[in-house]
This record gives sequence, C-alpha cells and structure tokens, in this order.
Amino acid sequence: MLKGINIHKAYGTLQVLKGIDLTIQQGEIVSIVGASGAGKSTLLHILGTLDTADRGEVTFKDQLIKSLSNSDLARFRNQHIGFIFQFHNLLPEFTALENVCLPGFLANTPEEQVKKRATDLLTMLNLGHRLEHKPSQMSGGEQQRTAVARALINSPEIIFADEPSGNLDSANAQELHEIFFRLRAELNQTFVIVTHNDQLADMADRKVVMKDGYLVS
Repeated sequence: MLKGINIHKAYGTLQVLKGIDLTIQQGEIVSIVGASGAGKSTLLHILGTLDTADRGEVTFKDQLIKSLSNSDLARFRNQHIGFIFQFHNLLPEFTALENVCLPGFLANTPEEQVKKRATDLLTMLNLGHRLEHKPSQMSGGEQQRTAVARALINSPEIIFADEPSGNLDSANAQELHEIFFRLRAELNQTFVIVTHNDQLADMADRKVVMKDGYLVS
C-alpha cells in the first residue's frame, strides 16, 4: 500500500532521517519505536504527507506523492489518510459529533450522510451518549476516542497515529489499543503507530526500531 524509499530529512545541519526504506501492507499494523530524537515522528509525518523529504520518494498504491500539487495533495490526504495524535486536537467550541463531521464536510460529502456515519462511529466507540458534549465535558479517554472517530470519518485506507495513548492512563490506553485491533479485524484498517508504549508496540504485526535516523530492525 505505502512505500518510503531512501527517505532523507534534515533541519538545518541536523540530519534527522538518513535513508529510510519502509513498506506498509494493506491491513497491517506497524509500530515504530525508538528513543526520543530517533526520527520516528518525522518519518511518520513524511509518510503521512504532512511533511516532505529532502531526498527519496513516498508512493501510495503506486501514486508518487511528490507529483501532486498542493491542492491535489490536500484532497488526497482528506480522502485516503486519517491521523490520530497524542493531543487529540479537538476544537473546543464544537461538540463531539461536530468535531467528527468536519473532515467529511471538507470532502463535500452530503451533510446527512456525514452526520449518520459520525453518529455510527461514535456509537461503535461507546460514545453514543456523548454526541452533543463538547471536549471539556468529556474525559481524556472519551476525547481520544472522538479523535479516532474523526480519523475514520472518510473511510481512510491508512491511519497514522503519533503517540496516540501517550496522554492516557493505563486503562484508557489499553482500551484504545484494543480499538485499533478491532478496527483492523472489522474493517481491515491499516495503522502505522509511533509509540513509546511497549505493550502496544509488541501487539503490532511488525515493530520497526529506529536509532539516530536509521531503521535498525
């Protein structure tokens, strides 16, 4: 599904990625681990089209990402990719339902269709009773599950998660991890997850270890 080929990235004189090759298969859950500063999040952002490599290529189902214009790239990202971050980035003035709907509205999907899918996703994630609640009225675990629903709203083919359980207690982290594997079982959802959580990393189909800008295993 996704290939990163000879990915290099530097910020000033700091070489962050030093020639990364990584392939992600459909329906696979891949964890990326390593010490802080190893380049994990930078790699995730480049694979997820949020950043660009200085050298190398990213292809998605044989589509060369760097060949897309900025507007085409934004459309591609909205249609094919979902993101979950450590900080859920929910808009505080909007309800859970409205937050989940936003990417669907940006995709110009009919409003009623978006609202129905958002309601179904939130209900599936045990948030059916929180549709009209704003983030400040929800627990950390509920906010992160809302962010998961938002990531799924446009039926993306791949989800990139950057420390998704980093701000959660152990019980909520465990619940979130189980949700990822349930989504893979039910929807054949593909995940690439940067994490410091050893339990989540070890649950993945494949654990990729980074050190000093390289893949070491």
